[in-house]
Amino acid sequence: MSLHDLRIAWLRGLSQERLYSANTIEAYGRDVGQFLAHLGEACRTGADYLAVKPADLRLFLAERRASGVESRSLMRQIAGLRSFARYLEREGYGHASAFKAIKGPRVKKGLPRPLPPEAAREVARTTARSGEAKAPWILARDAAVFALLYGAGLRISEALSLRRGQAPREGDHTLIVRGKGGKMRQVPVLPQISRAIADYLAQCPYQVGSEGPLFVGAKGGELSPRIIQLAMEGLRGALGLPESATPHALRHSFATHLLARGGDLRTIQELLGHASLSTTQIYTQVDTARLMAAYKAAHPRS
Repeated sequence: MSLHDLRIAWLRGLSQERLYSANTIEAYGRDVGQFLAHLGEACRTGADYLAVKPADLRLFLAERRASGVESRSLMRQIAGLRSFARYLEREGYGHASAFKAIKGPRVKKGLPRPLPPEAAREVARTTARSGEAKAPWILARDAAVFALLYGAGLRISEALSLRRGQAPREGDHTLIVRGKGGKMRQVPVLPQISRAIADYLAQCPYQVGSEGPLFVGAKGGELSPRIIQLAMEGLRGALGLPESATPHALRHSFATHLLARGGDLRTIQELLGHASLSTTQIYTQVDTARLMAAYKAAHPRS
């Protein structure tokens, strides 16, 4: 098989067998393509790819860094290159020694920055954007998406992948969501969320089938995450929110506010769809930092 065919087969396996998300598959395919372009004519077969030296990898990463790529993106690129190398190794093209030996850059882990509870609630109200020249149904749509992100802790990709037939109806208390890696989880649906979605559907001018998207764009097609990001940018100005106020910050707010109200860490892990509890534990650091800030601001001996 040609190197191009091998790459297609690898990406197909990630999608059909490993159930990777479309975004991850697209990023991995792009990363490997960039590395192959960097190698040029020196890499034409699967054996050539596995024969690269650690120095080749370091030079490629150095060039990517010089072009402005940040450490987190470089780590993802290394993961993609390693994944393709492991596939070629399993197919018998050689050993992925160089890819196993290379070390990625250190990534500084910052704490999530949630919104204050009132600000998070205000974002999910259509009145917060009443001054914008947008159709009422679009404002209702965006408010419903924000209600899902904050009220149910969904990722933006999870909210926008919902189908019209999955829309919660009056009396529904849960929603089945497909998360990362195709993993299914059940999340609670508050009455406020159901009302926000019902309000949007009542105004939406596009009637799609049960398998069509729940949230549609201005022309009735799939809604782009960028549209929701732009809506949040507008809200930042209207509500005086910081740059850290993004759609994903609503998911952080969901977890942090639950924990502050005594939520169980294991339960929050399940609601967020985290594979590991260590991923969820970062919110305990956020809550501790918040408590210490309050202590220092209020205690007479602080």
